[in-house]
Amino acid sequence: MNDQKLRVGVVGLGFAGRTALEAFAELPDVEVVALAGLEKDILADLGEKFRVPQLFEKWEDLVETPGLDAVSIGTPTQLHAPIALAALDKGLHVLCEKPLARTVAEGQAMVEAAKKAGKVLKVVFNHRERGDVAALKHQIDEGQLGRIYYAKAHWMRRNGIPGMGGWFTNRELSGGGPLIDLGVHILDLALHLLNEPKVTTVSANTFAELGPRGRGSSASVIRPTVDTLGSKFEVEDLATAYLRLEGGGALQLETSWATYRAPGDNFGIELFGTEGGAKIEVQNYTSTDTLRIFTDVAGVPAEVRPATGAGLGHRAVVSEFVAIVLSGDWSAHIGSEALVRTQVIDACYASAQAGREVVLDA
Repeated sequence: MNDQKLRVGVVGLGFAGRTALEAFAELPDVEVVALAGLEKDILADLGEKFRVPQLFEKWEDLVETPGLDAVSIGTPTQLHAPIALAALDKGLHVLCEKPLARTVAEGQAMVEAAKKAGKVLKVVFNHRERGDVAALKHQIDEGQLGRIYYAKAHWMRRNGIPGMGGWFTNRELSGGGPLIDLGVHILDLALHLLNEPKVTTVSANTFAELGPRGRGSSASVIRPTVDTLGSKFEVEDLATAYLRLEGGGALQLETSWATYRAPGDNFGIELFGTEGGAKIEVQNYTSTDTLRIFTDVAGVPAEVRPATGAGLGHRAVVSEFVAIVLSGDWSAHIGSEALVRTQVIDACYASAQAGREVVLDA
């Protein structure tokens, strides 16, 4: 890219789009030249605040912007594949909000398009950029836990359905419920920390007990009405999965938008190794005192509580995306890891529907 700034277009005006816009705006080697979204007032406000010169209601128009280098996708999941495919066909690099896609077929098409175009396709897995996750990954890579043979990861909400009756609870638009929304984050954390073991089989269950009755929506959204009950809630509100890993390890996933449990929005992971164990427990997105390392000192059980920072989250992902694009070394960044996550989530849904274990393709 020489000394020229990376010219980026951002699609989406919700949390994901705004977060990406803010992160790009902080980088000196980036110029956000286009922004797209359907909400006219928000589009105008954000365009003015971040001095974006070109504003579009339709993403199709943004992709046609002359001189564009990259597109950031922060839209509902059903638009990830169409926007990414159009952008890659135009020779643009793509940063996409998680999950990669609703299905393996969509995700595979995106990865193949990135490979064909010779461009970057990166997915936003921002929680691996937390300070506690980075500290734990360092401990694992240094061999402090030995061989990790079992892991448990969870993301559980008491009342956290994100928009009852909106796109999140529509299967066609979202691809699923908390398993594809939150579960993909904790699956990514686990596979990242475990150094990307191959998942060989999955056995999963999904439940929809509260959402269909109008229960479990977050306090920040409008209370459910008759229009948001019954068939309008088309996804699960709780899911659990048992994954067998190549080499004999195992991973248990548990995730919910709504269930009767202690209040809060909590996620974490627990690892069991031959030389030690570890646990990250995050209560309502806190970033302090979340990591525990379990070991022995002189034969006596010991617990270490490392001090960790918050990490940079989305900003780190955006910064890494820009660095990769500017480096010119793109061949290893075509969305392959994100596709693995989609393959596992797809297999979990297939297992839950069939009521049996599903073997993943070699």
